[in-house]
Amino acid sequence: MMAATAQHDHDLSHLLRSPDFQDWRREVTALGGCAAPIHLTGSSRIQDRATGAVLAEREGEILAPCGNRRASVCPACSDRYASDAYHLIRSGMAGGKGVPDTAAAHPRVFVTLTAPSFGPVHTRRVTARGLVVPCGCGDKHHPDDPRIGTALDPDTHDYVGAVLWQAHAGKLWNRFAIRLRRILAQMLGVKVREFRDHARLSYAKVAEYQRRGLVHFHAVVRLDGPDGPTTPTPAGITEEGLNAAVREAARSVSLVVDRPDGTPLPLGWGRQVDVRPITSTTAAALEDDDGEITDSALAAYVAKYATKGTGKSEATDRPIRDIAHLRHLDLTPHHRRLIETAWELGGHEQYEDLNLRRWAHMLGFRGHFLTKSRNYSTTFGAIRGERRTYRLGETLAALDTPAEPGSVLVVNDWHVVQFGHRNDAEREIAQGIAERRREQRRTRGTDRIEHGRTS
Repeated sequence: MMAATAQHDHDLSHLLRSPDFQDWRREVTALGGCAAPIHLTGSSRIQDRATGAVLAEREGEILAPCGNRRASVCPACSDRYASDAYHLIRSGMAGGKGVPDTAAAHPRVFVTLTAPSFGPVHTRRVTARGLVVPCGCGDKHHPDDPRIGTALDPDTHDYVGAVLWQAHAGKLWNRFAIRLRRILAQMLGVKVREFRDHARLSYAKVAEYQRRGLVHFHAVVRLDGPDGPTTPTPAGITEEGLNAAVREAARSVSLVVDRPDGTPLPLGWGRQVDVRPITSTTAAALEDDDGEITDSALAAYVAKYATKGTGKSEATDRPIRDIAHLRHLDLTPHHRRLIETAWELGGHEQYEDLNLRRWAHMLGFRGHFLTKSRNYSTTFGAIRGERRTYRLGETLAALDTPAEPGSVLVVNDWHVVQFGHRNDAEREIAQGIAERRREQRRTRGTDRIEHGRTS
């Protein structure tokens, strides 16, 4: 322990005294204090498109962000991802970034679909008077009790069913969307194959882990005209009609898979299906007095969960290469059983296409955390492209002969040298930079994310 401390002090002293320290610190600060930056070596030059003249050039080593969206892995890159997710979600509700403001008048609802029960779990319910209701185990659980969400009786809990449901959750959502289009086609009085000639279903959804280790989906669902958000919704379907269609689709959709012994296992959504209207006001609270959800608060809410891994389930955010390593992880017995079950099922030939061992650390969930339909709004690529163009504009404005971004060509030739910080001293300083950046954002409230300053 003393040797490690001495090495850390030596590395910190060496770093602070290094002639390159200020340059390194500026780069890390520009990345927001990235926890695991990518070290690149090579060159970059900016050329005039018309003449080929080199306007600016840089060579040597630079740092690039790791880009990990999980807050538990890299808070800095997670914050950037959350900001991008916020703009992606909100533009699909309120307009902007290529989506017309009129889209806010289209029928739209906020949907939450949950997983079914695979056995009783420890719960904490509170009455309207604030009294804690005893759990099935007889205890009144504290909110931070790690037993909440874990199986009351592990021996009878259906871990196989839970993992297989998790592995098929994405497919179940796809069937839900197909069923919803069919119901809406019926409401319009048109054939299913003609639905796209009359209307377009648009959505953005995010997966969130519950404490029992299973995901549920939050989704913004919007009904557009045949060409997407630029065209009005056809007459005949209101927000109330969309609400009813969503509930019917969630209730009626299912799929069947086989258990390891060949027994059929029907999979569907849980009984808790929540569908609520969305308003266009910018109140800070997620819900207003009428139980409606504001688009600004909802976008921030969804973006927050898009950066989470399995944190609530206390699992790991990195793939498991050897099941024996599981004993080194700080897990509840319940979540350990979910990972072990996913690993075991991954060894069965009948589940080979599910690739469950690769996704055992995610408790069998194989989907993306944030997905959207093509016409819902802008894309992450477009948002990041805007940020690159903005930064290029800053660089060009500082040249002796300023130029416009569209008039130049950027040629990059970079190669990866190393991943992550070189020692604990660098990690410690980067962490401090990230924490200060987050504190500055908390002090300014929501201004940063709402006004698009996503650096």
